[in-house]
Amino acid sequence: MTTANKDDLRKSLRKARKVHVEQLPQSMRGLVFHRPPAPLLDLVPAGVDIGLYNATPHEAPTTSYAQFLFERGHRLSLPRFAEPNGPMDFAHFTDPFDESDLEIGPFGLLQPDAATESLVPGILFVPLVGFTAEGGRLGQGGGHYDRWLAAHPQTTAIGLAWDCQLLDALPIEAHDQSLTAIVTPTRIYGPFE
Repeated sequence: MTTANKDDLRKSLRKARKVHVEQLPQSMRGLVFHRPPAPLLDLVPAGVDIGLYNATPHEAPTTSYAQFLFERGHRLSLPRFAEPNGPMDFAHFTDPFDESDLEIGPFGLLQPDAATESLVPGILFVPLVGFTAEGGRLGQGGGHYDRWLAAHPQTTAIGLAWDCQLLDALPIEAHDQSLTAIVTPTRIYGPFE
């Protein structure tokens, strides 16, 4: 696997993830990632700003985590883009129950509008296509999260994934940022140093 082309890996992992999610009963989809497990909450200091992502249909969902963390008093943020090739920042997300404070961004995903306050989350839940048990991450391929995390090394990055996204190894490049921990429906990997 380590010599595999990243684009080929992404294609096969996205297909496996889609099959996995579509085989889950609808009632089960509502239960997974419902509440952060206690060991994960140990990584989340009181009052820290939290960054999440607005999940696509086959990504690990974040809605229940957003609602739970909001009710615990955390300020939430979501990624925001002015244009597809522009930098990613995080902006305040105030309504995790109805998403009334969001608009459609350049990738077709909901994001806070341009006038919303920017935040730098101390904890960031990161989407991924694949991961290793040691904290390696294969992202979508745009490098947005790698660049953002490199510029904010104080932020704790936690991946959310389905178990089928686990790989023995990944082709890691110098710019690839590792995760502090990864949460799946059955296990927590990490925290890593």
